[in-house]
Amino acid sequence: MVQELNQDNLGQIVSDNKKVVVQFSATWCGNCRIMKPKFKKLSSENEDVIFVIADAEKFPESRKLANVDNLPTFATYVDGEFISQVQTNKFDVLKELVNEVV
Repeated sequence: MVQELNQDNLGQIVSDNKKVVVQFSATWCGNCRIMKPKFKKLSSENEDVIFVIADAEKFPESRKLANVDNLPTFATYVDGEFISQVQTNKFDVLKELVNEVV
């Protein structure tokens, strides 16, 4: 299941959960919209990982957790620590990133 941020609290989610994968996106971003269903598909295949979608424009503090400078950006966290990130619109690249933490 994918959780969409409705407040700028990604730091709390990352620290409260063992494994977190985040999609940083924006409403105007076409590639973000293309990747969203693919991100949701991966979440259904990896139930021991928390999947979060964060609007990078609405939530600047959350955005800072991965130094986001392009969208969509995907980032992984384990035990509250930033692990890796990738900026992509390719499913295979996103899947490789998720596989690093599962």
